[in-house]
Amino acid sequence: MPQLEQARPAVIGLGYVGLPLAVEFGKKRRTIGYDIDAGRIAELRAGHDSTLEVSDEELAQARHLEFTTELEDIRDCNVYIATVPTPIDRAKRPDLRPLESASRTIGRVLRPGDVAIFESTVYPGATEEVCVPIMEAESGLKYNEDFFVGYSPERINPGDKEHRVANIRKVTSGSTPEIADFVDALYREIITAGTYKASSIRVAEAAKVIENTQRDLNIALVNELALIFERLGIDTEEVLKAAGTKWNFLPFRPGLVGGHCIGVDPYYLTYKAQEIGYHPEVILSGRRINDSMGAYVAERVLKLMTRRRIHVAGSRILVMGLTFKENCPDLRNTRVIDVIEELRSYNAEVDVYDPWVDPDEARKEYGIEPVSEPPRGTYDAIVVAVAHDQFRELGIEGIRALGKPHAVVFDVKYLFPADVVDGRL
Repeated sequence: MPQLEQARPAVIGLGYVGLPLAVEFGKKRRTIGYDIDAGRIAELRAGHDSTLEVSDEELAQARHLEFTTELEDIRDCNVYIATVPTPIDRAKRPDLRPLESASRTIGRVLRPGDVAIFESTVYPGATEEVCVPIMEAESGLKYNEDFFVGYSPERINPGDKEHRVANIRKVTSGSTPEIADFVDALYREIITAGTYKASSIRVAEAAKVIENTQRDLNIALVNELALIFERLGIDTEEVLKAAGTKWNFLPFRPGLVGGHCIGVDPYYLTYKAQEIGYHPEVILSGRRINDSMGAYVAERVLKLMTRRRIHVAGSRILVMGLTFKENCPDLRNTRVIDVIEELRSYNAEVDVYDPWVDPDEARKEYGIEPVSEPPRGTYDAIVVAVAHDQFRELGIEGIRALGKPHAVVFDVKYLFPADVVDGRL
């Protein structure tokens, strides 16, 4: 284990999680950011972050930070921090390939005494069951004798300019008590909000995965309430506002649950639970509800169109917003795609407009060609799917101007009052 003052971090993976972390370390000590995407490294070297998580000014402040795609450039580091994504596959099972690849990369440069720290969300036990054997095989070194491991789960909230990596309390852990102390001390250098040292790596892994599972279930509850209240002819937001007058009522709202965490992490926990013989009924039930909401939104829109005698097949529908949340360019696991695909299955012509989205990424990830400027007076229905500030500023009159005189406007995100739109969740 290196002495704290001699720690030389390398951050493996420079996305939404890795770059902000590398920048904070790079303000304090020599740090190398490593990524296999040459285009990503080129833009960071030029002083710009296309994810918009880090400003150009913040990048410039990280005076001790270097970027590379070359493995040899990180070989003289002694702390390797993996911040790669942990998605799910089409069968909603954990896709550990990015994590396995990062473990192989670290294993190729590990030397005796080095520490590998993982930040990716995983099921309890994954770090030691999946990552450690790969690093042992690649390096020829023995776990907890020649090299050591820590786990400190990320808590990045894309697009959030208030809650940043430095001011969110960080959970830390290590494979031995001494390593736990080292990992905790290393992160305390950059985390102004403080740290919480968990008793083991497995506890830290479990804590991370239930953070988003809890939020997922809370949203599933209000989504189910929305399904019930719509059938009762009651406005869901009015009900939630009334209930919210009680001091301990939680202020969740219904919606599409996507992104790299909430719509994914619960499947890591349920996968592990089923592996050990337990069927997690509540978690999976919540997931089924949340995964069905895109189709439900489309169904509501189609019903409203039918009531106005708007022929669905051949109609033109505008979906406003493609990112998984407002005011950020992140397209990962966006559930807006479920709305789009369901509408298209009825032979409607669907345009997508999102001023935050990189058109190349939309084409690559979803085969969608966003419109740069939706034509006025064109659409039979408009779905406001994401609460971008630009849509709020456009106002309901500006949005209705994009549609035909009797167009349906459906507001997924409660951007406008109930009496000025035709439907809401």
